[in-house]
Amino acid sequence: MKTRTVSAMKNLESLEPFLAIRTEREYDAAVARLNALVDEVGDNTKDARYRLIETLSVLIGAYDQEHNSLPEASGVEVLRFLMEEHRLSQKDLPEIGSQGVVSEVLAGRRHLNVRQIQALAARFGVDAGVFIDSSRNIRRRQDRASA
Repeated sequence: MKTRTVSAMKNLESLEPFLAIRTEREYDAAVARLNALVDEVGDNTKDARYRLIETLSVLIGAYDQEHNSLPEASGVEVLRFLMEEHRLSQKDLPEIGSQGVVSEVLAGRRHLNVRQIQALAARFGVDAGVFIDSSRNIRRRQDRASA
């Protein structure tokens, strides 16, 4: 067993899926490998390759967290960004309400409620949590930082 482990260690290509991702090229290769495995295995947890999917997911997640983390943004900032990306005006968001309600939300005079957050998340295909961090919480962090 020891000699098999030593010979496997000499052939790093066979261990590559289990090594830390350090470069963008390695990251791209890991994502491609993960996508191919997911296409083959799907959500069949009984397939032995499913554990490799879990391992690759952890390695990719760690790289993402270190290199590709998103800046903190309030729910309103996220909404503005999505509106701009989708070229939407205030009247194009019936999920929130009338154009006046949307205007109040964007100005910070009104907060999104749970129904509105769920509807926006469904419309844009994002996690509802991106809309939950209200500008009020951002303001509190800024006030503490400047104190």
